[in-house]
Amino acid sequence: MSSTVFMYAKAVCPYCTMAEKLLQMKGVRDIEKKCIDEDDSLRDEMMQRTGRRTVPQIYIGETHVGGYDDLAALDRQGLLLPLLQKA
Repeated sequence: MSSTVFMYAKAVCPYCTMAEKLLQMKGVRDIEKKCIDEDDSLRDEMMQRTGRRTVPQIYIGETHVGGYDDLAALDRQGLLLPLLQKA
């Protein structure tokens, strides 16, 4: 699956790792990541774009999914795969 997935993350972040693993299990091969702990301007960009301070912040296509808990909830509801297929 070649969905466009983008994630704001940190280098050491268990929730970022879990989100990446879940997406890979759903067939996502490439995840574009920006590590906010490497550049303070990226943290500001993330907060302005998402309105949130925590990582991960995940986009599938143009849709802001939110963090890992939001991603896992979409999966439990059966909505993650359709969103990935649409992106």
